[in-house]
Amino acid sequence: MIYLFTDFGYQGPYVGEMQALLQRRLTHQQTTNLMHDAPRFNPRASAYLLAALAQQFEYGDICLAVVDPGVGDPDRRPIWLDVDGINFVGPDNGLLSVIAQRGKEVHCHAVTWRPETLSSSFHGRDLFAPLAVKVALRERIESDIFSDNELVGADWPANLGEVIYIDHFGNAITGLRGDQLKSDAQLVVNKTELSFAETFSSVPPQQAFWYINSMGLVEVAVNQGDAAAKLGLSIGTSVTPT
Repeated sequence: MIYLFTDFGYQGPYVGEMQALLQRRLTHQQTTNLMHDAPRFNPRASAYLLAALAQQFEYGDICLAVVDPGVGDPDRRPIWLDVDGINFVGPDNGLLSVIAQRGKEVHCHAVTWRPETLSSSFHGRDLFAPLAVKVALRERIESDIFSDNELVGADWPANLGEVIYIDHFGNAITGLRGDQLKSDAQLVVNKTELSFAETFSSVPPQQAFWYINSMGLVEVAVNQGDAAAKLGLSIGTSVTPT
């Protein structure tokens, strides 16, 4: 399975162009659109979201991940990581650092290979997708091995007390792992204290609360309401357990 994770959005040709390249070269490989509305231009928030989603990946899977505001920057190197037998391809801008932190056996490759044709603005299609193809076909990839503690974002916290994603209901996912909090913890968001609830139906309509979502992350929600609007939340809003 090849998973695609980007901030490209679902409109326009970008996702389709990447998929077309992958499917032309890998006719028997299944490609899945994991997410294309990752936090735009925000590798840090996206890194925690990707790490949570990656829990469903299986040995041998490949994830092509691109959230890259620095596309075209010669100092931003393309990387390929093998984390416990799951392969990740993307930019070394922090996007894959949380994945690496949580891995048991991590092999990092700074990719020096370049395709014959490489545009200056669409490395998702021209560099990272062909790189994912080479990984899938187990072709030789010119690269330099380096330590995972040299990754951009290697020093980021294991848990991020910030909003990292807001869905179309207005629910706000945080970078806090639910298994790190007790159910009697209060969550302070924009000077509002929130209590834990098992699920939406556990609280009255329009009441704000926090719960552990299906990815294992702490999420702020309002029963039958919009938590982002009610509490003034946006990507990066601080969320503090007490």
